[in-house]
Amino acid sequence: MSLFGSTRALRAAGLFRTSQCIPRTVLRRGFATGAGESELKRTPLYDFHCENGAKMVPFAGYSMPLVYGDVGQVASHNHVRTSAGLFDVSHMVQSNFRGGTASEFMEWLSPSALKSLDPYHSTLSVLLNEDGGIIDDTIITKHSSEAYYVVTNAGRRDRDLAWFQAKLEEWNLSERGKKGPVELEVLEGWGLLALQGPEAASYLQALTSFDLKRLTFGKSAFVPIEGFNLHVARGGYTGEDGFEISIPPSQTVDVAKLLSKSPVQLTGLGARDSLRLEAGMCLYGQDLTEEISPIQAGLAWVIPKERREAGGFIGAEGVKTALKEGPTKRRVGLIIDGAPARQGAKIFAPSSRDLLGTVTSGIPSPTLGKNIAMGYVRSGWHKKGTEVEVEVRNKPRKAVLTPMPFVPSKYWRG
Repeated sequence: MSLFGSTRALRAAGLFRTSQCIPRTVLRRGFATGAGESELKRTPLYDFHCENGAKMVPFAGYSMPLVYGDVGQVASHNHVRTSAGLFDVSHMVQSNFRGGTASEFMEWLSPSALKSLDPYHSTLSVLLNEDGGIIDDTIITKHSSEAYYVVTNAGRRDRDLAWFQAKLEEWNLSERGKKGPVELEVLEGWGLLALQGPEAASYLQALTSFDLKRLTFGKSAFVPIEGFNLHVARGGYTGEDGFEISIPPSQTVDVAKLLSKSPVQLTGLGARDSLRLEAGMCLYGQDLTEEISPIQAGLAWVIPKERREAGGFIGAEGVKTALKEGPTKRRVGLIIDGAPARQGAKIFAPSSRDLLGTVTSGIPSPTLGKNIAMGYVRSGWHKKGTEVEVEVRNKPRKAVLTPMPFVPSKYWRG
């Protein structure tokens, strides 16, 4: 999500309003809040963030930490790249799908090859509408052929859950569904923490007897951590080695305290955005929408060849058409001279000023010291090394199409 850019730039532009951090105990006593503050949802760690000096901002309907104390976005970003940071991502929607035909249902709901996925392995996937547009991107973890754990985006909560319910009803009334109905459990109030960075594994290993070397990228397990038995998945949204840990509501604060001791630093949304963009990862609502297909987004790889050919999933015909005709536009990475480009900046052909596309996310990269961006350009202009111009502050800036990730990923693969 490049909603953030740098904290300084955002504040100057008025794009983010930091809010007063008011503990729940004070709210319960009737303390007046600013307009709209009471309408925002809160993760189980809201008070924890307040106690740790977080500057809170509205994000995806939640009050979320942007930065903590006097530690700026760039310093937090660099700490994750060199040591370890802890992110509260409890606003994400965690769901369980269970039932006798869960595998068949999930392979109808998504284009992934889940029947062949080993238990406790995960895959990046997409939820598609009937036309093949992306409703949401998601991580699907298979626990067994009859049980799946799914994480979807907070900003798509209402759309996703309504879609799930509608498709479950349709499935369970069908002949296939009658062989073993599927049920949805939304894990309301559960915590989700992301421990990320090169020192994440050594920090977590000191808290468990479970050999984390067995947990390579994309795998998960229930891991004993200082008396807690938690679902731990190896992966994350930063490009670094790390873990995403799902936590029951009553244990979330205690686990957060356990995982946030030195050298781990609490890290907010500002650094999360710059880290994910350096890693070439999409933010739904900016880089992905229902009008964009996985083929345009460079996500054809999440749809295995056998599934493209056989179909049988929602949106299959749209995918087949996009593959046959080729995408009219493609997602690309850019490095831009001068000032950083932000969402909505126009991309032109050099000299001719022929409009090629738009930037969807852009920041100054703390790691590279260059202005990086993601966007979509007309097919034929998408090859790496192609020179284009990006309009920034009403001035054309030279830019070069660059492969993503901008910063090499460091996932633990054994």
